[in-house]
Amino acid sequence: MSCWMPGCPALSMCRGLAALPITCLERAKDLKSRLGILLHKPELGHRSGSSSKLQLGSRRRNSSQEVLEWRESFDQLLKSKSGVNAFHTFLKTEFSEENLDFWLACEDFKKTRSKTKLASKANRIFEEFVQNEAPREVNIDHETREITRKNLSGATSACFNEAQAKTRTLMEKDSYPRFLKSASYQDMSRQAASRGTSKRSHT
Repeated sequence: MSCWMPGCPALSMCRGLAALPITCLERAKDLKSRLGILLHKPELGHRSGSSSKLQLGSRRRNSSQEVLEWRESFDQLLKSKSGVNAFHTFLKTEFSEENLDFWLACEDFKKTRSKTKLASKANRIFEEFVQNEAPREVNIDHETREITRKNLSGATSACFNEAQAKTRTLMEKDSYPRFLKSASYQDMSRQAASRGTSKRSHT
């Protein structure tokens, strides 16, 4: 708006603003900018909170389903990271976690591509889990132990296959059924089933 008539309110306002120091005008602009940000924050916070709640709810549903799937087969348990952790905790109560640790070490060993690392890892696993009187000796027969020892001379990603398979079978037939009957798993499965029932009742 512009006006050159004497006494015009717009002209008086323009002159008044022109008379203000530059720092005052800059502060006014800064205040306006901050006010705009504050006015938009609640909306952004609301959207972010809603998204977080949806993600948390999704994770809970997935974990509940996982817990119930662990009893379907030993494979289902081993495919689940949280299942492996729960099984490992249970094995500690039976002082037999070395069986699972050996199996996991073999799984990691198979992913090794460097021949140099393959040989050093093979020796380390053998010394820790397989050889007689190893610090964490697994329960395998003498024949399997000797086959594994011979495999070290030309270490490949398959050199622990037989020992790993024997250990897995032992866990599946012995420790796994006891894990499913344990108080800890029974409690987890009841909670998972309860969440599933609650979800269905709300749909």
